[in-house]
Amino acid sequence: MTETLAQLSTVFLYAAMGLYAAAFIAFALDLARRGARATAAEAAVVPSAVARRAAAAANSSGAPTTTLTVEGGPGGEAPPPPPPPSSALGRLSSRISERVEDDVMNGGGTASLRWAFGFTIVGFAVQLVAVVLRGIAAARVPWANMWEFSMTGTLVIIGVFLLANLKWDIKYVGTFVLGLVLVLQGIALLRYYVPVVPLQPALQSYWLVIHIIVAVLGTAFFALGFALSGLQLLQYRRERQVAESRPQQFRFLQTLPGSVVLENLAYRINIVGFIAWTFTLIAGAIWAEKAWGRYWGWDTKEVWTFIIWVIYAGYIHARATRGWRGSRSAWLAIIGFAAVLFNFGIVNVFFHGLHAYSGL
Repeated sequence: MTETLAQLSTVFLYAAMGLYAAAFIAFALDLARRGARATAAEAAVVPSAVARRAAAAANSSGAPTTTLTVEGGPGGEAPPPPPPPSSALGRLSSRISERVEDDVMNGGGTASLRWAFGFTIVGFAVQLVAVVLRGIAAARVPWANMWEFSMTGTLVIIGVFLLANLKWDIKYVGTFVLGLVLVLQGIALLRYYVPVVPLQPALQSYWLVIHIIVAVLGTAFFALGFALSGLQLLQYRRERQVAESRPQQFRFLQTLPGSVVLENLAYRINIVGFIAWTFTLIAGAIWAEKAWGRYWGWDTKEVWTFIIWVIYAGYIHARATRGWRGSRSAWLAIIGFAAVLFNFGIVNVFFHGLHAYSGL
């Protein structure tokens, strides 16, 4: 019976991954359509190369222009002198963003988003069943090894993403969140799967529930902050290209919030993750005292958990007091989440110590 439930749990996880993959594709299609709309809006706002050459020839010869109409000037008149390149390109980008965003909000990209969000919700429900079945099969909370922690951790990442959309409309980051979850689940299936086993003696404590819950929550918020920070870097690069009158990549970025808005969102979410991670450290120290008779022993896992805390503390402090804004704060958040992944995927597997509970 135990093995049957464990296998059924894995089947439900595969089903959830299939739904997440469909959601990932739908989210990516929405971004692609946003990019196509931005390109179309730019073509409508900016005259074609042929029209620009005709206007330039007419101006140089002194002949009146009767067919070319440039937005902002009446038909039959020559266009006014162009503004400085950087300001003109900035205003152009703003106008295109407004046009495309209006199109998206009025239903242009809603279908893909509805399907993507729907697939995500259903996938979350299916994965929740998988986690519950694993817990029933083990007759305990399902996070005693890396396989079970991966199942629960990716579930909470999706849950935090869905809950965050109740306060902020950040569906545009769904491609990055779903992509990260699919990669983590794929690695877990290939490398971390273990059959159901009893808890080790040191884990047989109610502190397991407290410690792991806050650790999973902190990881989930850090993951969402990581996705927003990565998008912030792309947006910051696009804004610099606009300011310097250089060609832009990733046209869909014109329809998304600016880098400052993305940075502020990432900062708020990372603060929540930092609070949860602080409780992870505190709960882990209390549990260590009860299990091993000391609060801190410089075990590899303990050290890396503290390193992660220091990185995010530095990120919050530098941004709040040192004025580390823009790309520097984004890179700090990305480095912090890289340390989280290293702690989970490398320290747990290749470093031995009192916290060697990978089950591998």
